[in-house]
Amino acid sequence: MTKTPLAPRQARSRESETKLIKATVEVLGQYGLEGATVPRVAEYAGLTPGAIYRRFPDKNALLERCIIRILEDQLVHLKKVFTMEVAQQSSLRALVEGITRTMLASYRKNARLIRALRQFVQATDHLAFKRQAMQLENGTMDYFSDVLMVHQKHMSHPHPKSALTMAFLMVSATLVELLVAGDNAEKLQSMVPTDDQFLERELARMFLSYIGAVDY
Repeated sequence: MTKTPLAPRQARSRESETKLIKATVEVLGQYGLEGATVPRVAEYAGLTPGAIYRRFPDKNALLERCIIRILEDQLVHLKKVFTMEVAQQSSLRALVEGITRTMLASYRKNARLIRALRQFVQATDHLAFKRQAMQLENGTMDYFSDVLMVHQKHMSHPHPKSALTMAFLMVSATLVELLVAGDNAEKLQSMVPTDDQFLERELARMFLSYIGAVDY
């Protein structure tokens, strides 16, 4: 079936939103949550604040849409990179090393952005938004788990699916504490080596050990 193209107005609207989201991400990454003002985002997007307010009623609505787009795009990207075909052609160890390496690179590159997004999500009382963001984050973990379950026979944990979810949570929490969590991250860096080679090795080892795949 031939896909019906978007109407010109719809296409322009999507392009405008993408441009605005990109500007919001840049501002959050450079200035943090407090510095992400509507005028500053408008400047980065080449728009007027009024143009933003015509699309979003307030800053919170803009940030909510930005976060949802980030999570949606992240899941789409991961599904392109870590496909079932790739999983079937790779060893469990290679997959885990690739996933933890990707997570580490993302957290290191986007530490300030991730900190800002986490602060916003934790502070908001908009439950519908929180629920949607959580569903997308869970969707990413579920997809990774499904990919790795291709190698279920190499996992000795009695509940491999649940173990994979826990392993992802452990890796994510470790990266947040080491790279994202502000003053706490700086304190930990004095006790734990944070060069990429060390972290890649230890994160993969932690993951594989928990799911019972140490010798694989």
